[in-house]
Amino acid sequence: MPRLMNGAELAGEIVERAAKRAASFLEKTGRKPCLATVLVGDDPASVTYVRMKQRRCAGAGVESRHVQLPAATTTAEAVAQVRELSEDPAVDGILVQHPVPAHVDERAVFEAIAPGKDVDGVTMHSFAAMALGEPGFLSCTPGGILRLLDAHGVEIEGKHAVVIGRSPILGKPAALLLLARNATVTVCHSRTADLKAVVRTADIVVAAVGKPEFVRGEWLKPGAAVVDAGYNPGNVGDVDFKSAEPVAGWLTPVPGGVGPTTIAVLLEQTVEAAWEGNSTPR
Repeated sequence: MPRLMNGAELAGEIVERAAKRAASFLEKTGRKPCLATVLVGDDPASVTYVRMKQRRCAGAGVESRHVQLPAATTTAEAVAQVRELSEDPAVDGILVQHPVPAHVDERAVFEAIAPGKDVDGVTMHSFAAMALGEPGFLSCTPGGILRLLDAHGVEIEGKHAVVIGRSPILGKPAALLLLARNATVTVCHSRTADLKAVVRTADIVVAAVGKPEFVRGEWLKPGAAVVDAGYNPGNVGDVDFKSAEPVAGWLTPVPGGVGPTTIAVLLEQTVEAAWEGNSTPR
């Protein structure tokens, strides 16, 4: 029976600390830290995620400003809106909800976010900072994954980590952050030969492939720490929990694992952005 990596408990601790810093910011500046969310279109899952983030903002003492754009919004219009938020001194962090409609150039919209307000860690500036070990905001889900591993005493240095998935906002930054912690990292994807054999060598598995219950227990090395970064219809992740449970040493539940830590890191980085963008002494 694996030990579960409880993201909800860890997230509560992160948000509690962020809320104290947000209250201090309010006391010193007269305003709350502000997170602006931008949603293009009305994808039901995205709408739900944004509402959830707004509720979590309220609980952390962070102001939430929501910008809803029509599904027909062009790339140029979305970029202009994000640039306006970037130039607004009352906005500390900007989150562009992923995914955007297919006709919108998501990368162009991301790059309109000022680096100091990229609290979701999606710009090229943030990616380069993660790669080079320079100061900057982390991609929230990968950042939350490392916090989960650390909080549960999972050793990273010297271990073989396999990341399944290479998206620019999850798989790739997760690999960079693990590499920075001295893990030996293999990134797998749809063209990887004999994926099962590669996963079998991993001490740490990060499943970020976007396919329900894709990773099976028989693929796993006994005792491996398994992080399920997927969320699919039916409240299931990218790992088949039932078959992984007897094999894994550590395992994240879905829901209740990676998701809560992602939002907690987002709020923490928003508060940090507020302090960094304000000249008031701490």
